[in-house]
Amino acid sequence: MFVSRLYGVLTLKSHAMDHVVCLDAGAQELENLVKGNKSMILRGADVRDLLYGSVYEGDTLYFTSSTGEGEVRAMGIVTSVFNSEKLTVEESFETIIRNQDKLQLPDQQFERWAGKRYLVLIGINDIREIEPFRINKAGFTCPDDWLPVGNIDIVAINNSQIPQTKINQSLISNSYIHPQ
Repeated sequence: MFVSRLYGVLTLKSHAMDHVVCLDAGAQELENLVKGNKSMILRGADVRDLLYGSVYEGDTLYFTSSTGEGEVRAMGIVTSVFNSEKLTVEESFETIIRNQDKLQLPDQQFERWAGKRYLVLIGINDIREIEPFRINKAGFTCPDDWLPVGNIDIVAINNSQIPQTKINQSLISNSYIHPQ
């Protein structure tokens, strides 16, 4: 929700969250999303982590590559989210196999994620390349990081290259309250 001060009145407005997602360069995740070969991304862990329960339909994902350059090159809109309950190893494998047509995981990624107790599968559409812009990488600690930022302007170093619709939305509001 956004808290907006319009004509001196405090109003709450529904707003989707922005996230910066680092994709595996070796697996060509970014390229496969942009080409339409892939329509879902996956994160997994043996414990519930920051991402679990923090991504919703309608959120905007900004994609960067694990090459370390810190440039956002594409974006997409979340269409579905599956947060698993605690899975057995077999259930984890089955979940990934059932969604492999959308995930398009190469063997190395499959081996990395299959067997994790908690999986988050995120369906994406409206994926498109955008004019690259740099971000502050201070919040990223590993190559497959996911950073919920509320508004992309928070981490953008030069926001003149952010798609105009996002800049206009940020000018409307004064602060962001994360949905609970």
